[in-house]
Amino acid sequence: MRIRPFRKDDEDAVITLWNECGLTRAWNDPRNDIARKLTVQPELFLVAEEGGQLVATLMAGYEGHRGWVNYLAVSPPHRRRGYARVLMQQAETRLVALGYLRDEAVSLGKRLIPDQPSEHKP
Repeated sequence: MRIRPFRKDDEDAVITLWNECGLTRAWNDPRNDIARKLTVQPELFLVAEEGGQLVATLMAGYEGHRGWVNYLAVSPPHRRRGYARVLMQQAETRLVALGYLRDEAVSLGKRLIPDQPSEHKP
């Protein structure tokens, strides 16, 4: 297993994985999410490879108070092998370096940037 930051040439494989895992939504263009993430803390967008194949992803963020995790996905044939655990450990290690601490808060969110319809069909 190799964990590394996302590279632009991973985009199609990442979106395919997210679709396989049921993480995409018609109102939420994954290409837009990727583009947005690459503008803020791109080092917290991680992928896992096995034998050169992309098999898992995790997109994390830190806004000064809390660490956030989105798009934690593991390819169905690669589940139960520790990919999600290792990705979470890597993300938390990186977030701790930014001041991340465990928090007992419940958070709610509201979409501020609506996606425009795109050519992408999940």
